[in-house]
Amino acid sequence: MNQPSVIHGPHLRAGRTTRYIMLHVSISLIPALLGAVYFFGTRALYLTILSVAACVLTEYLWQRLTRTQTTAGDFSAVVTGMLLAFNMPVTVPGWIIPITAVFSILAVKLLFGGIGSNFVNPALMGRLLAMVLWPGLVMQYTPPRTLNADAVSSATVLGAVKTGNEPGYSLLQMFLGETPGALGETSKLLLLAGFAYMCYMGIVNAEAALTYIAAVLLLTFVFGPAGLFTGDVLFNLCGGSLILGACYMVTDYVFVSRKGRLLHAAAAGVLTAGIRIFSVYPEGVCFGILTANCLAGALSLVQKRHVYGTRKA
Repeated sequence: MNQPSVIHGPHLRAGRTTRYIMLHVSISLIPALLGAVYFFGTRALYLTILSVAACVLTEYLWQRLTRTQTTAGDFSAVVTGMLLAFNMPVTVPGWIIPITAVFSILAVKLLFGGIGSNFVNPALMGRLLAMVLWPGLVMQYTPPRTLNADAVSSATVLGAVKTGNEPGYSLLQMFLGETPGALGETSKLLLLAGFAYMCYMGIVNAEAALTYIAAVLLLTFVFGPAGLFTGDVLFNLCGGSLILGACYMVTDYVFVSRKGRLLHAAAAGVLTAGIRIFSVYPEGVCFGILTANCLAGALSLVQKRHVYGTRKA
């Protein structure tokens, strides 16, 4: 009797390839990139191009060296490079970009099997590496040139409030991007425009992003002490990189199932809010999402479906 052949996964098929998805993610990031150039000057474009080139070149050279399938042209490294640059201030020294790019692509992505096998977001890990090794260089932010400010460097809006100072910026300025911050996090309007494009193209589901934002806003509203975040939902929404993290980090393909995606987003939101409220660090998006990435295995046990024909535990 012939035995049925065993076919290995993945078994979920779709017409949209990785290249298709990542190409449109790259396109969706262009408005925020143009906004960064407008607010911070052409050096924002230089840093982004440098980051993208370093990521793509690292992936290509490593795969040629190891004689594995070349995926440098699927635009996933382009997305990593753009997001890595978006998490850096315009004043970051150029030599930091290639170092963090090589780390993000090689150590975080390729050594774990490439796209789909890395357990954390490569761009956020590159940002974390820079924060640990060169905190004084990657956590100094200049006001946008549109403000005609005289200050050389400034704290972010959340950083100012965390230290008991007035942020000095209106909600409209925070929404448009006229505040100190990393290249890609400042203009919430342009990030949401790019996110709307991804939703329109059907390559991302808004549920995870909305779950993450709702968790952060609810917890900071309820538990944020007076004088810290003052229970201001719009301030928490527009301050820092919450929108960037929600639109482009939490929506990463960590889970296939809807329940898994929502659990992951909720966990990231709880962790981000906890860091914002209880730690000395004003932001929390980077650490919150990375920790939730690391908890994906535990979360998968919660949302695991019962296999038909087996005994329920």
